[in-house]
Amino acid sequence: MKDMDMDEPKAVRRMLDRIDPIGYLLTEGFHLLGLFAIGGATVWAAAKAFLEMATKGHATIEDLLLLFIYLEIGSMVGIYFRTNHMPVRFLLYVGITALTRHMIGYVQTESLPDVGILILAGATLILSLAVLTIRYASARFPSKASDGMDG
Repeated sequence: MKDMDMDEPKAVRRMLDRIDPIGYLLTEGFHLLGLFAIGGATVWAAAKAFLEMATKGHATIEDLLLLFIYLEIGSMVGIYFRTNHMPVRFLLYVGITALTRHMIGYVQTESLPDVGILILAGATLILSLAVLTIRYASARFPSKASDGMDG
């Protein structure tokens, strides 16, 4: 009975050693599929926005900022694909650009500035300070595996 108890952990370990590569392969496959889906959706949305601008015959500042958002998302997906690290700064840039785009639309529709514009400006300032903090921390305390895409 005692020998059987000793063989059981070894058998479990052997089984896990066989299953591990399969799990890793499935995880990597899902990871790549997700990245290609996000990248494809970004390209599709950017192309659709661009064609709508071409159909209108002009582009507003909001339209151009939307294209910048798509560009940042595409860059973020590309960096994540190459390095397997999420560049947090790019998410902050997307947020800043989106808030700026929203603020421009808000100012164009509202004739009088109110607390809404202050909230949008404050949120933009907070995100800008977050970028500054991340950049400072990356420069002051670089990671060992840093490749210039910190944060």
